[in-house]
Amino acid sequence: MSAIRLLVLGAVRQHGRAHGYQVRNDLEFWGAHEWSNAKPGSIYHALKQMAKEDLLLAHEVAPSTVGGPPRVEYEITDRGTEEYLTLLRQALTSYDQKMDVLSAAVGFIVDLPREEAVALLERRIAALGQWRASVTEYYTPENGPGQLGHIGEIMNMWVHSADSEAEWTRGLIGRIESGAYTFAGEGEPFVGVLAEGEPNPYATGPHPEDPS
Repeated sequence: MSAIRLLVLGAVRQHGRAHGYQVRNDLEFWGAHEWSNAKPGSIYHALKQMAKEDLLLAHEVAPSTVGGPPRVEYEITDRGTEEYLTLLRQALTSYDQKMDVLSAAVGFIVDLPREEAVALLERRIAALGQWRASVTEYYTPENGPGQLGHIGEIMNMWVHSADSEAEWTRGLIGRIESGAYTFAGEGEPFVGVLAEGEPNPYATGPHPEDPS
């Protein structure tokens, strides 16, 4: 799974309706340009591609002031919402996702009901345990990585990664079960987007007029 689809769909959904500059600005505000492939070109490409797939509805709202194409605002469709929630659930449960995919999913986890979020994270822990068990059929950390020569260091790294991911996930479950954060259906959600015209302290540089 690519993190960019989840990030862009989630960002548009939070705004209700947003143009490419807003989506890019939000993702930079979240630091996604540092930990994912959410670079300007990939963001605008994803917006246009998902509009072609009927996941987003494109609205031409204003002519360009520099002679280019009209500015476009995007709105998530019912099909897009379904795709977004599917990607979110997959990202939370699959132990073998890249870190940028998991990071994106954690950023949107409150879009789910609290009980479902906990259940998905528990499935993630179970999957990590199953994967760890399959690895330790051939490699046992207790005997040290040297049992397989230097190749054992690869197994050692992955076993330690699985253990640390499981520990972090259990901590997150504990915080959620203790009442942390506002989840779907519980009231006003946390607003993690920038208002129109609000300066972004993490912007990577000046933005040209939105090309989307």
